[in-house]
Amino acid sequence: MRLKRMLSGKLHRIRVTDAQVNYVGSVGIDEDFMDQAGMVKDQEVEIVNLTNGERWTTYVIPAERGSRIMSLNGGGARRGVVGDLLVVMTYDLTDEPTTSKVVFFGNDNRVLKTGTTEVHGTIHPDLQES
Repeated sequence: MRLKRMLSGKLHRIRVTDAQVNYVGSVGIDEDFMDQAGMVKDQEVEIVNLTNGERWTTYVIPAERGSRIMSLNGGGARRGVVGDLLVVMTYDLTDEPTTSKVVFFGNDNRVLKTGTTEVHGTIHPDLQES
């Protein structure tokens, strides 16, 4: 048996709403978003800042349900600013095929779509806001 690190959850194009350098660490994510992507408290996440190209690993803490918060905390607050677009990913170690939970965001961190697939290339027309 050989375990592989497989994508399990993804917040795609979520926007930074807060950045707090004087915090212990981690990222704060609206608990509703965490549930939709299958993320849990203290789970490791990989973050890619689409605005500036930064990448880092940290862990998740739940933010208030319904708040639409995506907060960079501690050192991570130096890797982005309010308004930046991020991709936040979790992974499972498994020897089985996986189906990831993907949450696609529009302006103001409104969920446009949830699903299990992504379209390669540019943003799919169904996910673009009018």
